[in-house]
Amino acid sequence: MKKSAVIKSEALRNIVAQISSGELVFPANVRATLKIQEALDEPKYGTDEIAKLIIQEPLVAARVIAVANSVAYSRFGGGITNVRMAISILGFSTLRSVVAAVIMRQICLAISDNAIREKMEYLWVHSATVAAMAHLLARKVSKIDPETALFAGVVHEVGGFYLLSRAEEFPALLESRTEIDYPSADQSHELEIARAVLQKLLIPKRVMSSIESCWHGAPVFPPVSLGDTLLLANHLTDTVSPLKQRHQTKLTANTGKIDFMVGEKSLQEILDESKEDLDSLTEALIH
Repeated sequence: MKKSAVIKSEALRNIVAQISSGELVFPANVRATLKIQEALDEPKYGTDEIAKLIIQEPLVAARVIAVANSVAYSRFGGGITNVRMAISILGFSTLRSVVAAVIMRQICLAISDNAIREKMEYLWVHSATVAAMAHLLARKVSKIDPETALFAGVVHEVGGFYLLSRAEEFPALLESRTEIDYPSADQSHELEIARAVLQKLLIPKRVMSSIESCWHGAPVFPPVSLGDTLLLANHLTDTVSPLKQRHQTKLTANTGKIDFMVGEKSLQEILDESKEDLDSLTEALIH
């Protein structure tokens, strides 16, 4: 095994040991936003209480209003200018996705190293693109809850974000994996870290299971479950994860071959006619 791979394995073991002892390190700005995510799971909090919490976090407030005004939700008339109305339109389910999206962005902003931040920015574009695609596929193909699919897409690479956030302390984490020098033990460590971060973000078990199906599963056409939908969204997006370049590039090369009938329309026809919705929601999530 290469020396760099040995150092990376040691870094992963150190992070797993920290997590095992109860230490999950997040930047200070993320911890504030996590309180909103926790409040969304509290039955005692209604729209007014959540709105008050969100207004205290300008980045969250701006993103909530932007998503409420995206084409995907424009059936409500657009022109939303206040947080309370935006929450009423989106609902708590979608709000969880927006808050998770802000957490990803805050992790990026907390990094000073340009190389790490660039990788994080690209990973976020990938995540947002997958989330918007999963939302579309859920609505028009697999007929499952689109807001849950959106949420799964937003958080499906959260483990990667966390690892990149620790790369200033452990530079070896930036080393690209290869099939030769990347042992199964390292893969197990990465999955253990990802599960711990997902649990910290209070991700429901159903969503966690769908994300895990992307780690191990094979595509199903047409998709039926949330996991199938998320995996297909990963296949259909042009923006690949910078953490899985070798594997994802191979999948993307076959994207043009993926097509099947959904009722009287083909998948490609659905994608073509939904491009404006897809682009609008993607942009609202990214920026």
